[in-house]
Amino acid sequence: MDDCKARDADRSHSTMPRSATQRVPVFVATHKGIGIAGGLRRQAPGEGNNHSRRHLSCIPSRKAECAAMRDLIRGSLMFKDAELASWLAFNQISGLGNEGQRRLLQAFGSPAQVFSASVLALQQFVKPAIASAIAQGWDEATLAPTAEWLNDPLNHVITLADADYPKILLNLSDPPIMLYAKGRRELLNQPALAIVGSRHATPQGVSSAEAFALAISTAGLCVVSGLAHGIDAAAHRGGLRGKGSSIAVVGTGLDKVYPAANRQLAHQLATEGVLVSEFPLGTPPLAANFPRRNRIISGLSLGCLVVEASLQSGSLITARTALEQGRDVFAIPGSIHSPQAKGCHHLIKQGAKLVESAQDILEELGHMMGERAAVVNPPDEHPLFSHMGFDPIDINTLCQLSGLSVEALSASLLQLELDGIVAPLPGGLYQRIG
Repeated sequence: MDDCKARDADRSHSTMPRSATQRVPVFVATHKGIGIAGGLRRQAPGEGNNHSRRHLSCIPSRKAECAAMRDLIRGSLMFKDAELASWLAFNQISGLGNEGQRRLLQAFGSPAQVFSASVLALQQFVKPAIASAIAQGWDEATLAPTAEWLNDPLNHVITLADADYPKILLNLSDPPIMLYAKGRRELLNQPALAIVGSRHATPQGVSSAEAFALAISTAGLCVVSGLAHGIDAAAHRGGLRGKGSSIAVVGTGLDKVYPAANRQLAHQLATEGVLVSEFPLGTPPLAANFPRRNRIISGLSLGCLVVEASLQSGSLITARTALEQGRDVFAIPGSIHSPQAKGCHHLIKQGAKLVESAQDILEELGHMMGERAAVVNPPDEHPLFSHMGFDPIDINTLCQLSGLSVEALSASLLQLELDGIVAPLPGGLYQRIG
């Protein structure tokens, strides 16, 4: 009898966060648990208070299972303040990891039910130390920074149970259970192309990445990259200039900007595009986080374009992950003498599609975009092309060859640049890329 009482007491304790009746600035005690003050109620439109709660029976690893899981989550979970707190706390359990999170969701159905489970039940799925930590509940003070962060209307938390969780990620075998987003969260459900490459890109590579991204974005696809130096930053800049905009998937908490040199670009993405991370606020730029975030870069996208990459480049990890996820992989060839082209050449040898213009990519992805397909159709023979090959050329030489004034030539080059056919290079040079 004493053992039963002890187990009951342990179970009762595990259903509430630690210090549940304390008065704290952000979280308030209610008869249903801990609620978050400040207008953070997350009940989905049309949901009442009488939905039955069912367990998740699977985490999707095949496409056929994804729709069933999505419907199950949306129909059964009710978003209340305590529910949001349980998701946030669940994502901060030390040592659990994405695989452990999936096991627990498979077994118990939701984070709230995980925290309500007994130590004995939890130990069937996680290590004893983790089970004990979960059974103790969560310390509401650890969630206060996130609650304060959510007061900014640009900031969002999107869980697996949200109606606007990115549908394309549900096709993954290991979807992140939660995403922190800053900016236009609706972009996460738009058709997209990942553009990645070297942090140590050449000027020509940077120019090509920005030009391709602009053409892709102008055609209606969102450009996804990782906010790193070099190709990533160029891809974001190009994407933000078109209607498709850009998504930055980062390997830190969203209260940090890494690298710091891209702070201004990050601010622009937060207002015109969106920054996204699966890592809780405060997470530093740990080396292990960046290969992990690569699966989200490729996972959000219909395909992956590698612009420049050495054989040791992390962008090859993204390309490999894209292939494993069933995405198309594209690569831009370069000089056989350039170390930054060897990674792209390796991908092409392995079956990646060689591309010379954004048109090549759009034609390949058009069938997946449906009505959104807006293929850029460059003119068959622009008058400048008779004077402009695929090697860089300066504007003065073009003026002499074409007989155009600098003003007229600049206007033509700008239009060709916007069409993704010509790319500007440092030193006043231009190069035809389409």
